[in-house]
Amino acid sequence: MAITKDDIMAALAKLQLPDGGDLVSRDMIRAVGVDGGSVRFVIEAPDAGLAAKMDPQRAAAEAAVAALPGVTSVFVVLTAHGPAAKAPEPPSLKVGRHPTPQAGPAKVAGVDRILAIGSGKGGVGKSTVSSNLAVALAREGRRVGLLDADIYGPSQPRMMGVNKRPGSPDGKTIIPLQAHGVTMMSIGLMVDPDKAVVWRGPMLMGALQQMLGQVEWGELDVLIVDLPPGTGDVQLTLCQKTELTGAVVVSTPQDVALLDARKALDMFSSLRTPVLGLIENMSTYVCPSCGHEAHIFGHGGVAAEADKIGVPFLGALPIDLDTRLAGDAGTPIAAGDGPMADAYRTLARRFIDGGMA
Repeated sequence: MAITKDDIMAALAKLQLPDGGDLVSRDMIRAVGVDGGSVRFVIEAPDAGLAAKMDPQRAAAEAAVAALPGVTSVFVVLTAHGPAAKAPEPPSLKVGRHPTPQAGPAKVAGVDRILAIGSGKGGVGKSTVSSNLAVALAREGRRVGLLDADIYGPSQPRMMGVNKRPGSPDGKTIIPLQAHGVTMMSIGLMVDPDKAVVWRGPMLMGALQQMLGQVEWGELDVLIVDLPPGTGDVQLTLCQKTELTGAVVVSTPQDVALLDARKALDMFSSLRTPVLGLIENMSTYVCPSCGHEAHIFGHGGVAAEADKIGVPFLGALPIDLDTRLAGDAGTPIAAGDGPMADAYRTLARRFIDGGMA
């Protein structure tokens, strides 16, 4: 007999919380999804402090659902409705200085390939794609680094679930962090998280140069660089000062997003950076209750654009609530099991089989 959402909620209702009530009566269960025998759901605590104490309840919920007949796998995300705990103070290493002169494009020590993930505009899910692709590649056995180069709006610390400050043993070398099998670094770990980064172009360029050249990346098969949206100083610096393998452009399928994506493509062409392919994000929406498929932002526009300009179309990814919740909780959806993890695994295989990672 097929497992249903009611079966799952009934099992979770039996789990009592230490301060009274249960997960269901306290309205902590979100985004229940069932795909055959694969079950996924989110436990959303009212605040970050309580969420930090609820890992035993998360484990008990996972075990209770796994024990139901017909369940083959369970993926549970524990998150918080309220704000996350404040990150520790940043290291004393100064970032945001003016760049140091260099003769031309430079390699990053120990890194075989560098992929820039860009977009013409914000809000298309570029950072979500970057983090999940990095995790999916790591699960396929690649040695992966992730550099959050979105200086003004760094989001990878939250998406990857890290807020520790990087080490700097000598005030020059930066020791990156590890999360979900990925070596990662972000300007968000180096500055006060509550303060805006108000820097002119030279300071942006210097910060990017530091995160590429002073971070001890180790031996990597691929370094994914999550670029800021648009066609500004960071993109210009990366393409001119670093030996890139190529760029991947992420866009949603509607015409307005494609207008800006074309500008990003033109920028990479002008800077002689190979475009390795296009990804269509938020391509479809599948209702978790009835299974109806809707094209909220249109469908197929990115594939058509890729065909028009003669670059590979790397794949289409749906808009998905679980993906958003997993990113907010600091555990990318690609780190678990289920349809979205499979979608990113397929995308990762395309990069590996195409020699891009």
